[in-house]
Amino acid sequence: MRDIHPARPTPPRQHRAGNAIAREVGAAALAGVGVIALAQAVLAGRGPALMGATCVFLLASLAVAMLMRRAYPHDRLGACNVVTLGRAALVCALLAPLLAGHAAGWAVAGVAGLALALDGVDGRLARQSRLVSRFGARFDIEVDATLALVLSLHLLAGTAAGPQILVLGLTRYAFVLAGLRWPWLQADLPERRWRKAICVMQLSVLILLQTPLPGPAQAEALGWLTALALVCSFAADVLWLWRQA
Repeated sequence: MRDIHPARPTPPRQHRAGNAIAREVGAAALAGVGVIALAQAVLAGRGPALMGATCVFLLASLAVAMLMRRAYPHDRLGACNVVTLGRAALVCALLAPLLAGHAAGWAVAGVAGLALALDGVDGRLARQSRLVSRFGARFDIEVDATLALVLSLHLLAGTAAGPQILVLGLTRYAFVLAGLRWPWLQADLPERRWRKAICVMQLSVLILLQTPLPGPAQAEALGWLTALALVCSFAADVLWLWRQA
């Protein structure tokens, strides 16, 4: 069926705000490129691998700028979103050693640990500056999910990790794909502290497993325990959404 309502023109003020935010995202993205380059002082990504990681980050930044013009309700980017974009830069920095064939290790754990440490800072800054938005919350979640995926790939490429690592890296994306088939899975979920705690547990374990600290048996047990907790968390959310549908 064709939409009978004519498209509404973008108000000039909103258009100007969108352009300003796009410029701010561009400036933050340039700073993010610097973050990626600095991270390679400890990571082993050079040459084409570094260029590939940088291109991924710039494409992601472009997507963020385009989405913010459509879905971001405020007229400025704010430090909160700059921090989230910085976290995204750290995640992309981890792609360089992976592409160069130098997966896992202490350097990967250190950079990933910094990205995790900054998680929560963006939310606190958003509340303090009154820039809380659904877009910002979703942006933060997707950075966390991408960090989990990249760390899982490091473990698969650089360690003897088992299939439980795939659960830690792909569960979020399986949930999103399921939402395309069953739209009721796309509904908003209530805030739950245990959900955030399991996310922190998931990322912390993935970071720990980058190092040789846990032995093979301990690493396998940690992986399976965390995978079980993550699956139970998603199952609880699916059950809640099904009851609300």
